[in-house]
Amino acid sequence: MLLGLLFIWIITAIGLWLVTLMVPGVKANTTGDLLLAALVLGVINAIIRPLLWFLTLPLTVLTFGLFALIINAFMIKITASLVSGFSVDGFGNALLAAVIMALLAIIGFIFLQWFMFDAVFWMQAGPMQSHYVI
Repeated sequence: MLLGLLFIWIITAIGLWLVTLMVPGVKANTTGDLLLAALVLGVINAIIRPLLWFLTLPLTVLTFGLFALIINAFMIKITASLVSGFSVDGFGNALLAAVIMALLAIIGFIFLQWFMFDAVFWMQAGPMQSHYVI
């Protein structure tokens, strides 16, 4: 379990590092600040985000899940306010960072399945079937 948490923390830090390279309004002063921001973001996502997702569930369903990006952007802004060496200029940059982090998570999920199982398995609703896609 501890190894899994360490892996998620490092992956989050790499994602934040890529975001700092792509979004001009997101900056980390040092590598330590980036690692601390990833740690704080992980703690915030574990504690605050589930509550916000529950409270905004009707709005998230109404927007077909897109409101989840607003919640994730809010989590990034909270992280920036708590970590002094990590800054996000404006909510638009936080939203762009949330979109990039979501895309990186999807890409990471696909590659993880590909490396571990030599294929990507997609499940569909209905009878218990899986499709084998390379």
